[in-house]
Amino acid sequence: MLLSVAGLEAGYGDFKALHGVSFAVEPGEIVTVIGANGAGKTTALKSVIGIVRPAAGAILFDGERIDGRVPREIVERGLALVPEGRNLFREMTVEENLLVGAHPRRVRAGRVRRLEGMYGRFPTLGPLRRRTAGTLSGGQQQIVAIARALMSEPKLLLLDEPSLGLAPKTTLEVFGVVREINREGVAVVLVEQNVVQALELAARAYVLTEGKTVMEGTAAAIRGNADVKRRFLGEV
Repeated sequence: MLLSVAGLEAGYGDFKALHGVSFAVEPGEIVTVIGANGAGKTTALKSVIGIVRPAAGAILFDGERIDGRVPREIVERGLALVPEGRNLFREMTVEENLLVGAHPRRVRAGRVRRLEGMYGRFPTLGPLRRRTAGTLSGGQQQIVAIARALMSEPKLLLLDEPSLGLAPKTTLEVFGVVREINREGVAVVLVEQNVVQALELAARAYVLTEGKTVMEGTAAAIRGNADVKRRFLGEV
């Protein structure tokens, strides 16, 4: 098991967002976490990466406990987060944003090689390398955010709402990028508002409701569940 989250409880101040959330990811697997707004999906990802400190539960990555560690230490172990809204440094260039992703000690020496690799993987970024991130389109910014995360050479990529604010065609392009990344061996946890696309992309899925894991199974089984069809897919 690459990632194991068990009985996770977390929140913000007096507000408790997660009430015993559990999910797991195998090496090289795509897992999607779905749920309504406020279900705790983003908090779960932030807890895994160390932005939110869990109040209870256990998070194991590659066989080691990481709950309670700071984000820098967790990223050093091979986890990376593409946050909701991208969170790029808008006044910095594309290239400067990418180089920020190469801060872990284990990848610093090869950052120039990795940078050129990103321009080869994402040909649209090369001509934009001197542009400031704030001048890019939403789709371009999302590619930069994904490339920045990949600069750290993660074993597991956490993606929080990658299609948010994107046109349908751009959304398909972003999902295609995620599929390619996974084919190269990077495991993915996908939190996504586009439930249909997420379930098509993932091998397995978890459903969160009010901070609790209420359903898990193969993506096909979750897609065929009557309650999921009614609540998230608009089917009856």
